[in-house]
Amino acid sequence: MTLSGTSKLAGVLGWPVSHSRSPRLHGHWLQHHGIDGAYVPLPVEPLNFAAAVRGLAQAGFQGANVTVPHKERAFALATSKDDFAARTGAVNTLVFGADGDIQGSNTDGFGFIENLRQGAPDLEFTRGPAVVLGAGGAARAILVALADAGVPEIRLTNRTRAKADQLVDDLGVTARVYDWHTCEAALPDAALLVNTTSLGMTGQPPLDLTLDRLPTGAVVNDIVYSPLTTPLLAGAVARGNPVVDGLGMLLHQARPGFNAWFGVDPQVTDELRAFVAADLMEADG
Repeated sequence: MTLSGTSKLAGVLGWPVSHSRSPRLHGHWLQHHGIDGAYVPLPVEPLNFAAAVRGLAQAGFQGANVTVPHKERAFALATSKDDFAARTGAVNTLVFGADGDIQGSNTDGFGFIENLRQGAPDLEFTRGPAVVLGAGGAARAILVALADAGVPEIRLTNRTRAKADQLVDDLGVTARVYDWHTCEAALPDAALLVNTTSLGMTGQPPLDLTLDRLPTGAVVNDIVYSPLTTPLLAGAVARGNPVVDGLGMLLHQARPGFNAWFGVDPQVTDELRAFVAADLMEADG
């Protein structure tokens, strides 16, 4: 698409940022809706983050997504924050106001919940406990989102127990923490199992977890999307569990930002999934 002198501009800030699929998915939406705009990768070193954000705002950008390792820096820099960002202590979406305001929001929780609703429409969050593996940055948003969705009990486990305990304290959510080596004790009667760790990702060690004690009706979600079918999801499918991969979380979390920058609420369609998934398979191949 040819850009005009009034094109709306946005992008994704990260270090590195070459791995991000956000330019591909936002580019798909821009083309689909015929919008005069562009969404570009913005590799910015941590020490330059604040200056880069202010420069983008002054250069006429509508805003930007923020990926690792900048989400906490974005939280500190934002002059206003939505409630979800304030509760998680991290920002992944910036919107620049005409008055110099830098609005920060966190759409990871939205993306997580919308992915589950689309991929497992029969899932009732109030039906039973949710087991969450990992206590990193993604887990912050997921724990808050699960609490907001009305999950009756959250069970959290992490390879470093102290980090899981600290996360629960930081977020102020009610959760039962399990030691990593006993985490399978958290599986009986669970309605949802979520892996937020990098275990099972391409190039990472596998997730060593036996699902024998997990009810076959429990939904299994892996937020890893490279590969799309992780060993955890393959094992869950083999025993009859409904599964949801991690690609939808990436796609859905992008919707609020696109709407704010370009004025259209885009949809996550099968066409979009196939377009982004083709890029993932090419990279993994």
